Amino acid sequence: MFPVLLEIGPIKIYSFGFMLVIAFYTCYFLLNSDLKRFGYEPKLASDMVFWAAIGGIFGAKIYYLLEHLSDTLNDPIGMIFSGSGLVFLGGLVGGMLGVTMVIRKNDLPWVKFSDIVAPLLIIGYAIGRIGCFLVGDDYGIPTNLSWGVSFANGLPPTTTQSFSYYYPWIDISGIEPGLISVHPTQIYESLAGFAIFAFLWNRRKYVRVEGSLFLTYLVLAGIERFMIEFIRTNDKYLLGVLSGAQVISVIMISIGLYFLIYPLSNNELTSK
Repeated sequence: MFPVLLEIGPIKIYSFGFMLVIAFYTCYFLLNSDLKRFGYEPKLASDMVFWAAIGGIFGAKIYYLLEHLSDTLNDPIGMIFSGSGLVFLGGLVGGMLGVTMVIRKNDLPWVKFSDIVAPLLIIGYAIGRIGCFLVGDDYGIPTNLSWGVSFANGLPPTTTQSFSYYYPWIDISGIEPGLISVHPTQIYESLAGFAIFAFLWNRRKYVRVEGSLFLTYLVLAGIERFMIEFIRTNDKYLLGVLSGAQVISVIMISIGLYFLIYPLSNNELTSK
């Protein structure tokens, strides 16, 4: 679609990188606003966003390398330094580890801060998915729906040849050879992400049990990702039904629901 937003001589501003910057600055602005409400130092927001970004990028890359282990073993240098691999679920773990490091360093309550960052996780994801759409990455399976989108210069292009090579498990028999339309799953996820953000953001001032907002995020984000995987191109390698992302989504949903139903007491939280 629009992999390069602006080009001035040798200088190029790439759409995906630009949307990542927008995502991080949005999270910083919202986080800084909420931390002021709790009386924390403004510097804390920049530290948390910075280390969330570092941890998120490394976590996303590691998840990508493990998910494509055979390719990684065949060409480790090429896979490590490729432009692909910013996988959200790996980024979530890495980002949370980065934030946890800042929380521990400043001797802050992790559970309370998990509620603070919960809405930011999903809005960052929603904005990032717009970047995926602009570069033609992470799209869905072929569709005849009127809002289907084709990515002639996508990563990879949405052609029958690309699907046969990169996604041989997807049935494209009966489809005319050439450029094909696919589900714009990036936009689906972005819209779902903004809706979840609005819900969490509106509830953040009414949290009665610390940690419950973050647990709600796990459930809603897990459901969203689990459902969207059915129309994405990821290989369903668990019993031929579920993808790796769906397995992790089930874990997210299970953890969220369990502790929402059986919350830890305040004594248990402070002892951890």
